Amino acid sequence: MSDKKTIFSFSDIHVEVEGKEVVKGVSLDIKAGEIHAVMGPNGSGKSSLANALAGHPSYEITGGKAIIDGQDLLEMDATERALAGLFLAFQYPLAIPGVTVANFLRAAVKARHAGDEEALRSFRKDLKEKFKLLEVDQSFATRYVNDGFSGGEKKRLEILQMAMLDPKIGILDETDSGLDIDALKVVSKGINSVASDKNGMLLVTHYQRILDYIKPDKVHVMMNGKFVLEGGPELALELEEKGYDWLKAENQQAVEV
Repeated sequence: MSDKKTIFSFSDIHVEVEGKEVVKGVSLDIKAGEIHAVMGPNGSGKSSLANALAGHPSYEITGGKAIIDGQDLLEMDATERALAGLFLAFQYPLAIPGVTVANFLRAAVKARHAGDEEALRSFRKDLKEKFKLLEVDQSFATRYVNDGFSGGEKKRLEILQMAMLDPKIGILDETDSGLDIDALKVVSKGINSVASDKNGMLLVTHYQRILDYIKPDKVHVMMNGKFVLEGGPELALELEEKGYDWLKAENQQAVEV
């Protein structure tokens, strides 16, 4: 039995969007150092779960419990969840015209690591190192956040944020969508660099390909708002080969016809 500390967990989580239940009682336990992947077809509730856990106001958690590093996540608003160490990499990152990447990251690091003078003193050095890791040009720092960015640049900035903030739990919502193979490799390298024995990762993805570069400890398959199957990395390969139809056939009661 593992003696690793549980860094993030949720149990029997239910989520509604505009009165419709989209997540129907899911549970998961992530220990320090673990990477979990949530896979499933479009519309299965994966992104709804990710957004709800992060505190997005459009997604209401109507039941269940969630704990981050011993604290009750559901008692916190979105800002408090971020400050407690939860990071969500968005599937569709928003632009912030007028705010440079460097200033945005400096403010975020200052808020996340309030009182940690060393983190603030080493900001420039850390940022330069992360730019190099993610193969980002130094001019990136003076550009406005996601303003005119390509899809690949937006995803790199999401991972850059995560690397600078050093969260306790990183939730990545379809970070691989829209990336060519070269960008996927770079982004995956960045994610792997952040993953450590002191945090946890939850990858939300439709496709198996990102899992060629980021090896999950556990894979959870979501359909119609529920986890219908769990396994190791081999499950992702099976899904890549067979698709999701065979699971739909085996889980008719859990899938809306």
